Order: sequence, then structure tokens, then C-alpha cells
Amino acid sequence: MSIEAKRFALIGAAGYIAPRHLKAIKDGGHELVAALDPFDSVGIMDAYFPTAEFYTQPELFENYLQALRRHGAPIDYVSICSPNHLHSAHIQMALRAGADAICEKPLVLHPSDIETLRQVEQETGQRVWTILQLRTHAALLALKAQLDAEPPTVREVELSYVTSRGTWYQRSWKGKTEQSGGLASNIGVHFFDMLTWLFGDVKHVEVHERHATACAGYLELERARVRWFLSVDVNDVPVALQAQGQRTYRSITMDGQEIEFSEGFTDLHNAVYQRTLAGQGFSLDDTAQAINTVARIRTLSLVMPRNETLHHLSHVDNQQITKLEITEI
Repeated sequence: MSIEAKRFALIGAAGYIAPRHLKAIKDGGHELVAALDPFDSVGIMDAYFPTAEFYTQPELFENYLQALRRHGAPIDYVSICSPNHLHSAHIQMALRAGADAICEKPLVLHPSDIETLRQVEQETGQRVWTILQLRTHAALLALKAQLDAEPPTVREVELSYVTSRGTWYQRSWKGKTEQSGGLASNIGVHFFDMLTWLFGDVKHVEVHERHATACAGYLELERARVRWFLSVDVNDVPVALQAQGQRTYRSITMDGQEIEFSEGFTDLHNAVYQRTLAGQGFSLDDTAQAINTVARIRTLSLVMPRNETLHHLSHVDNQQITKLEITEI
């Protein structure tokens, strides 16, 4: 089914993720009318929409969107690729300009922000959508269909994700918990969404380790027990892979078997855009549980894991666990 061409604006044009949004807009046959970023190194726009208006000041950008609306040429969607702590404000700007918002993950940092956005949706009649691209991955869609068709059973799942970053990471907004939400929000939120999408609601959350470069813990879901580990430290990549020059390691196992989805990532943003513009995008309700989960991971007190809840890459000392269990007995 073809979708009528829409008019877009984009916030965060100089960011890492912006090219995926620009590509999705262009590949869908849509128009980018205006873009905003406080940094003016946005030559990437020339490859996609060289005639789009560009602003470095949000006040002037918002004024332009409102002027377009007054003159009968409103923006249909605003794509938001800005730093995480600005998402809620930018979404509200979009909705009050008469546009729907398509916002990168994490949609917001705090569960209370979800309720605020629900209210603004009601006030404006516009909608908030987010990017949960793993829900469009062919291999994961097949796995979900398989799990849904089987009798309910509790699976043993282990999530390992190391995506190493240089010194710049900790000196940027991404290394500041108050702006990024920490590792669970910034690099892990879509994995936590994927887990609850596949295995059901969260029943229990533990955090075993949480610092600037890594965090680890344990989740109990309706149909899975999950040991998870996230890191931006190259030293957490398995040694054999480091020897091959790899700086990233991603693994998800279910009952000891690898869930293979290493391919098929190329056009996932395109797929999310197609769904959204067809009225089947991912809403506030879809993302609320993942936002709540990562907020709890950010704020819960650390607990000592048991052997059966300890992730094998975690930096928690196994000897401490053994001593703790002996003491408890």
C-alpha cells in the first residue's frame, strides 16, 4: 500500500542517528522541510534534502513551524534525534506545532514523562511514536510467532551487549546520567523492550553492577529469567574476539542456544517509519514498560547476585557470592 508523501521536520540533524532518519524520510518519498541542531556541521543534509531550512536556535525553528501552520502548510511529522534529556520538551514542541512526533529511543528518561505526554496528546490531538526497531526484525518476528504458538514455559535467557566507545563518550552528554539516563537507557532500552515483547511483563528487577562503563543485573519476566550485561568498555569484549580486532560483542541466548539476529539491521528505521505512517507505529503504551524498567535499573540499590542470577561477564566477585551464600546458610 502506497503512503501519501508527508512533510517532515527533524531535530538533531548533526547527531549520530540522524542519517537513518533522513534516509527513511527520503526512501519513503517524503519531504524534509526544516531541521534544527545547535551544531552547524550538518553537511549530511546535502545528500538527502539540500533545500531544507536549517536552524541552530530552537526558538526560531519553532517559530517557523508555527508560521507554516498558520499559512496552511503544516508539518505532518517531527523526527527527534536530540539528546535523551531533551526528548520530552522536543516532543511537546512538535505536538503543539500540529505534528506527530517520531522520537528516537529512549523516548523519555522518567516514567512520569510518559504521563505528561499522554496529556499533551489529548490536548493537541496529535500522537507520539517511537523507534523500537527490533520489533520489526524478521528473525525476531519469527521467534515471537514461535513463542506465542508454544505452551507457556519459563526460559533461561542471557543478554550480553558490549559496544565499546572511546574517551569522548564519557565527556559527552552520553556519559552524563542526568542527560542520557545511563547505560541501561542509552544503549540498552531497546533490548529491554525486546525482552518484554518476547517474554512478557516484568515481575522482578535486580541490579548487581552499575557504573560509568558497565551495568549488569537480573530480570524475571512472565516467561523468562534473564541475566543481562551492558558495557561500553572494549575490555569486556571476549578476549578471542578482541584478538580479531572486534570492538563489539552482542549475544542473546535462550536455554543455552544463540538467538541469531546479527543480519537484517540495514533498513529497520525504514520499516518503523513505514509502520508509523500506516498508523501502526509504536506508541506511548508500547514503550512505557521499557522506560519504567530502565528507570528502575538507574535508581535501585545494588544487590549481591546468586550464582544462578550472575551474568558470566559481570565484574561482581564470585568469591564474594560464595561467602555470602555460606553466611546465609
